Amino acid sequence: MDQMIASFQAFTMTLLKTALLGLRRKYGIVEHWVYLACSLMPWEAFDPSRKRWMRLPRMPCDECFSCADKESLAVGTQLLVFGREYTGSSGEIAIVAGGCDKNGQVLKSVELYSSETGHWETLPDMNLPRRLSSGFFMDGKFYVIGGVSSQRDSLTCGEEYSLETRTWRRIHDMYPGGTSASQSPPLVAVVNNQLYAADQSTNVVKKYDKQNNTWNIVKPLPVRADSSNGWGLAFKACGDRLLVIGGHRVPRGEVILLHSWCPEDGNGGADWEVLSVKERAGVFVYNCAIMGC
Repeated sequence: MDQMIASFQAFTMTLLKTALLGLRRKYGIVEHWVYLACSLMPWEAFDPSRKRWMRLPRMPCDECFSCADKESLAVGTQLLVFGREYTGSSGEIAIVAGGCDKNGQVLKSVELYSSETGHWETLPDMNLPRRLSSGFFMDGKFYVIGGVSSQRDSLTCGEEYSLETRTWRRIHDMYPGGTSASQSPPLVAVVNNQLYAADQSTNVVKKYDKQNNTWNIVKPLPVRADSSNGWGLAFKACGDRLLVIGGHRVPRGEVILLHSWCPEDGNGGADWEVLSVKERAGVFVYNCAIMGC
């Protein structure tokens, strides 16, 4: 009987949480959390509104997965951690596109995950196979830009996927700089349906012009991205702000700095705000995901 009562209580709490999340979304109430894993710090969560940190439980995985390269994504109220495919999320869905198979073959396959059902769905393939690319949602559509199709072939095009028609459209020169095999995937973020990128070679923030398919310089980055080809740096959207998270060496050790900036029109001259300084975290950001719920 006690077990039945406990199961019923857990089921009731799940329904209440689902209903509460639905009401929050209906009335535009969103709370953001930043999830981070760094070189000297296991997974922790940061609340940017209250400026507080929270240690997460240890991830239940084997040593092989723990030491391997990983990607992370927040979808709904879930934090997903998986292999090196490249993804984007919007609300309760996430799309995983490209990557490599166990033999090193570059893929063009695509899958969609729903946090509400916990199920994966196979989507139509991209036009081109690619890895080291980045994915994101903008204007209700999913995009993949940059990456490489082989060890030598850098991709400057992007692809747009329509969830309504289930078709891909290739966009030439959407990422003209391309991506070399030694560079990180494009560091991109979408704020208010506007696409921004952190340029790994020039250390500036750029904004994408949708009408002309061009990029314009907005402002300098608060940290250098060129010293490690973009690796170890997080560039994310958090509500109506851009976050740049990177390491810094100080006399008392290595710290992680969380920088924030609101890219409103005419706000290019505003300084980056330091939201938090996390000590004894190392200088390399392994994974970062932003959850809004």
